[in-house]
Amino acid sequence: MQINYKLQDRFDFVLFFSGIALIIFGLAAIYSSTVNHPTASGNFQRQILFAAASVVILFVAYALPAQTFKMFTLPTYGLSLFFLVAVLLVGKTVYGAKSWFGIGGFGFQPSEFAKFATILMLANWLTYKNRDINNFIDLTIALAIGFIPILLILLEPDMGTAIVFSIVVLALVFWSGINLFGIFVVLSPAVVVFASLFGVYPFIAVLLLIIAALLFFRKDLFNSITVFVINLSAGFFFDYLFKILKPHQQKRIESFLDPSADPLGSGYNALQAKVAIGSGGLFGKGFLEGSQTQLRFIPQQWTDFIYCVIGEEFGFIGSIVVVILFMIIFLRLLDIATKAKDKFSSLVIVGFLAMLFSHFAINVGMNLGITPVVGLPLPFLSYGGSSLLVNMLMLGVVLNIYKNRKLHT
Repeated sequence: MQINYKLQDRFDFVLFFSGIALIIFGLAAIYSSTVNHPTASGNFQRQILFAAASVVILFVAYALPAQTFKMFTLPTYGLSLFFLVAVLLVGKTVYGAKSWFGIGGFGFQPSEFAKFATILMLANWLTYKNRDINNFIDLTIALAIGFIPILLILLEPDMGTAIVFSIVVLALVFWSGINLFGIFVVLSPAVVVFASLFGVYPFIAVLLLIIAALLFFRKDLFNSITVFVINLSAGFFFDYLFKILKPHQQKRIESFLDPSADPLGSGYNALQAKVAIGSGGLFGKGFLEGSQTQLRFIPQQWTDFIYCVIGEEFGFIGSIVVVILFMIIFLRLLDIATKAKDKFSSLVIVGFLAMLFSHFAINVGMNLGITPVVGLPLPFLSYGGSSLLVNMLMLGVVLNIYKNRKLHT
């Protein structure tokens, strides 16, 4: 009993087995969605290889010395930027985005590795020599660390991954103890961009609210004008960005506002996913018995729309089990981050939590038709080696922090 207690004290079995259970769910759904597909039948075998490799990577990360990740933060971040630039030059275009390196029958997506590297870099910067996140220069540099990869990813263009990066940066800045005005400065451009989705009048209304907020904070004229110009620029930048997006990406955003406007085009996947989930009922149609899945109503269902496979074949019960497993992971990450005795470890875990949660919320929202279809995989479940390997690497880092949590003072 004493040996078991010591093992539990050094290894979070709940976190580990929740991740493994999600991988098993994903493998079942990938097999079901590809078994009768003429060109994707080998995806299941490849995903098994990715799953095995990801478990090995997790245990390697778990076994490394406690300071390893902090020591290699800068080279890791630099290497991730190199890959993001290189993929723009020699990368492979997949689904309209130049975001992949093709390696034989496999692919590598640099943006997945960049998520891991950016979280480490931001956590290191925010804890180096007691940075003050409410200092304008420190805040600006922190945002720059996060937004350099975002700009490179937007050039691919990959809007979904850029959104995830933005959420991660905001979460880390918030966890660092930013004050109310700082939160306003960081969040207001995102509100402006969202309002501009709905036209000129909502855009103008939000700008007026920002002016009112600046009067409330009573900052000096220079700071107030700077913040207003940043928000105004955000609206125009989004308009420019929208125009340079690929036509199918523009239609995805438009279909989010009205999916029924193009039911056979940009809104097709979202509508069919809702049909699949709804038809599953309480207990589902049974493994390999889903009509939407087996008749291939949704293209590439084993990637972004893997959740509707589970909804159709395993029903509401299966869907809820997946959600519960994710909630367990999120709560464990939050608990470990809250109890971590050094700020770097706490920030790293919060970054991982923000990344996983944003993927989960947006992907499940895509399947339910409540968020735009932006091409984001569901962590641990969707087909793809880069995503699974990085997600398990992150869990390995968290388990490493959990193991060494009593070493910090």
